[in-house]
Amino acid sequence: MGLISLLSACFTGKPKQVEDIDNVKVSKSIYDFSIKTQDGKSEINLADYKGKKILFVNVASKCGYTGQYKGLQYLSEMNEDNAVVIGFPCNQFGGQEPGAEEEIAQFCEKMFGVTFPMTEKVEVKGPNIHPIYAWLTQKSLNGAFDSEVKWNFNKFIVNEEGILTNYYGSSTIPSSITL
Repeated sequence: MGLISLLSACFTGKPKQVEDIDNVKVSKSIYDFSIKTQDGKSEINLADYKGKKILFVNVASKCGYTGQYKGLQYLSEMNEDNAVVIGFPCNQFGGQEPGAEEEIAQFCEKMFGVTFPMTEKVEVKGPNIHPIYAWLTQKSLNGAFDSEVKWNFNKFIVNEEGILTNYYGSSTIPSSITL
């Protein structure tokens, strides 16, 4: 994918497609990762989702894109047999996710009826990047492409075989994503 089309994808919300992943060796599978749930009482093991697509989304409760929770919930419900949506609360963009995990969970449930898995609050860029997001954003780890999380509600899709296939920017509304 050329630089122009890559930049266009980041700003227009069009997906980045993996063009040739056959010759790239991935150092670790996405299924090797786990993360604490939002309540901190258990873990989400990504290996549990083998055979399903996974949509990873960094989320925030006080963002102009927060309304996307409704569309993400719809995607989750309509694709529950073949895909899972996982929300990753993050406060790195404009301080738009300042609350504690319990507050975030209550907000998401009350305002949008969110039932899809939500994780503990994470960092999706920088020196404290969560290992899942390091994998999602670094070709040397995912074998597909490099990307950067630029704002809240960036979306990554991993297919049923654990291969990173698409990236969507914040402006891409969930209803335009096919799982």
